[in-house]
Parts: sequence; C-alpha cells; structure tokens
Amino acid sequence: MGTRKREAPPPAQARAGMKKELPEQFRDYRHVWVFIELERGQVHPVSFELLGEGRRLADQLGVQLAAIILGPPGETTWHAVAEAFAYDADLVYLVEEPLLTDYRNEPFTKALTDLVAAYKPEILLLGATTLGRDLAGSVATTLLTGLTADCTGLDVDADGSLAATRPTFGGSLLCTIYTLNCRPQMATVRPRVMRMPQRSNKPIGRIIRHDWRMCEEEIVTKVVDFLSDGRSENANLAYADVVVAGGLGLGTAENLRLIKDLARTIGGDYGCSRPLVQKGWMAADRQIGQTGKTIRPKLYIAAGISGAVQHRVGVEGADLIVAINTDPTAPIFDFAHLGVVADAVSFLPALTDAFIRRLAPANRLKLVN
Repeated sequence: MGTRKREAPPPAQARAGMKKELPEQFRDYRHVWVFIELERGQVHPVSFELLGEGRRLADQLGVQLAAIILGPPGETTWHAVAEAFAYDADLVYLVEEPLLTDYRNEPFTKALTDLVAAYKPEILLLGATTLGRDLAGSVATTLLTGLTADCTGLDVDADGSLAATRPTFGGSLLCTIYTLNCRPQMATVRPRVMRMPQRSNKPIGRIIRHDWRMCEEEIVTKVVDFLSDGRSENANLAYADVVVAGGLGLGTAENLRLIKDLARTIGGDYGCSRPLVQKGWMAADRQIGQTGKTIRPKLYIAAGISGAVQHRVGVEGADLIVAINTDPTAPIFDFAHLGVVADAVSFLPALTDAFIRRLAPANRLKLVN
C-alpha cells in the first residue's frame, strides 16, 4: 500500500531540507479532517482530543481543520456541530440522514468514502475506539489508502507527509510510518494519548451539507435492540483524575481490595497491568497499557507494577506518577515522578489510613482555616 517504516522521525532541522514537490495526483488533496464519533447521542471525548491535534497539524500545513459529522437529523447531531466549532474546527462537513442514527459499518463507510471522494482531504484522523477502528479499516480498504493504527504521535514533514508514530515489536520500539503513494493519509489515535484542548465559545461557523442517500434495503446489518454490556460504571477509567493500579507485586487476587480501598478513599478509579488480566484477577476493561486503556490522570499510583514499556505507553501522560515497588531497579522508577521502595501489600493500607486521617472533616476544616 506504499508505506515505509523507520524507528523514529528525522529531527525538524533535517526535515526542513527534505521538501519536495507532491505528485500531481495529490495536489487536489488539502486540509485535515477529524471524524467526530457520535454514538447514542454522545460525542466521544477522543474526538475533541483529535481536534486539538488536528488543529496543530493544520496550522503546520497552512490548511483548514474540518470536522466530519454523520448522524440523524435532530438536536444531538447539531450539538455535535456546535461542539466541533467550540474545539476550534474551521468548518464542518455534515451528513444528516436517519440511516445514520445507530452505527452500522455499511452506511457509515459509504457516507465517509463519498465525502472523501467529493472533497479530498490530505489527512483523515479517527479515534481508535471500537467504532473508530471498525470504520477506519473499512474506509481505508475502500479508498485503497494506507492506515496507521493506534498512533501515539503525529507530525508532518516539510513535504506535507503525515508522520504517524506507533509502538511496534510488542511495544519495544516506536515506528514512524509514512503513506507515500496514497491519499488521504489515515491514522487512528487511542483515547487519552493526546491532550484535551481548551474549549472556547467560538460560534458556529461554515457548514457544508453533503446530500447523501442510501436505501435501507442496501444495508445487510439491522439494529434490533441495544443492550448494555454492564460495564458503564467502568467507562470513565481513561478520564479519571485519580487512578490507582495494581500489578503482580500484590501477590494474590485478594489483595486487589487494597487498591480499590485506596481509590475509593481518594475519589479515584482503579485498574491493573496486563498480567493480572491474563491471570483472570481483573476484567480486561480495567487493563492499563498499550493493549488496554491509555490514561492521563492528575495522579497515578502504581502498586507492584514493574513498568515495562507496554505499561509505560498507557500512563506516561499522567501529571504525577507515584510508584510503589520492592525492586529499586524496576523500570517504573525510570519514569515515575515519586518512587517508594516498599512492599505494596504492607504500604497500601498505611497510605490509605493516612489519606483517611488527612481527609477527615476535622482536618479539612483545619486546612481551610
């Protein structure tokens, strides 16, 4: 598909000397697009994170940032339009169609590929969510273009090529991938990898309505009913301000109550490293790391986690990382802001008790006064 890989992108100074003419067939492709994921009336926060990153890329290229919104006619779709402009989109491409009420691969793929064929973006970004991964793969296949999945970094070279960086070889290397012979250049980015931009009061701007039609008879998939998977209480782990996670250093599944107690005490959420999921100690939707959730909390406490690169990828965006481990040479101490060399099983109850005393109503009053 015309892609090449290398371990790291060249420095900005080197890229400055690499500028070359784009092939003739690419010169009509302009602007950065971000697909706004709208499902069951809610915009996924990763869409706003991508608008922030898309804004940076569009400014580097000197082009416009466009939001792509596919949805049914009505208030929820127009709320998404308003939010796209509030997060600094220059324009919105809008397809309103009742068939787009619930996500189905066929109509969404057809609508998005028709938009691309009509308006020719040079870069198309989607969230690496369940929906985004499904849609991105089918759109890239239909358009015969390259797709870099689960990116951790995005940049552009002097010739306008998208440099999409992602972990490879089990997370031991970072690989930068270029789509050289196809347009648009597509990438998916996991939630919480990019920083959430500031929301503004920017008014609704230019909207391009695309007249798109498809018959229900052309769609194989039918939506009969929507059933919750029962995990809604876990859905905000990636967006929690405080996260406590445990690893193999906890010793037994019963000791997971120690991280849950601490998380509950300080108003946070809890998770784990991959080995605990593999052992069946915790559900997969609580896993943090390259193959689990990416988090960006204000405080992350890792108890008994060694800190292999696969875990580091999922937590290094945290404002403050506190590591508790018996091994002073554990990799997690290389990137933690604070480290405690101790047995997590003994240390966690003491830490929880200290927080309980500190957060007691009497102490809160003393702190306020």
